[in-house]
Amino acid sequence: DVSAPDAKASREDVIAALAGGPVRFVEWSLAQADLTRLDFHCCIFERCRGAGANFSFSDLAETRFLACDFNNARFAGASLSAARFSDCKLTGVQLDGARALGVAFARCLLVSANLRGLSFRREKLDGVDFQGADLAGVDFREAVLQCCSLREANVTGARFESADLRGADLGALRIAD
Repeated sequence: DVSAPDAKASREDVIAALAGGPVRFVEWSLAQADLTRLDFHCCIFERCRGAGANFSFSDLAETRFLACDFNNARFAGASLSAARFSDCKLTGVQLDGARALGVAFARCLLVSANLRGLSFRREKLDGVDFQGADLAGVDFREAVLQCCSLREANVTGARFESADLRGADLGALRIAD
């Protein structure tokens, strides 16, 4: 564990914390932080707050996010392979262009998030709220959506072949979509 700074963390605080390799960030305030192109591989973020944080083009492979609030954060072009998000608030998050093979979400709010083109193939999604999210082109083939909401989501071009949607709230989803 690395102690959180008393105030909002700066890019320099984060770089200093990462100097020794993978870090467990507990209760860090990262609001509006510029975290672009940093190596967070195998790090853990626990109960962190980072509204508007920018993780674009960072390496977040195998990183775990536990009970964090990263609303309106940017992950454009980031590597999120095998990353895990549990009990997180990710409202309005931008994941466009992220490399996210095997990324997993459990009990997360992804309301109004941009997840265009991501793959959840063969993943189990439990308690994920995709309400109003942009899911255009998302691959849900063979996925299990348990207690998930797709209300008002844009699913144009999304793939649902062999997906288990029995536990999903489809709201006013049009079959033509």
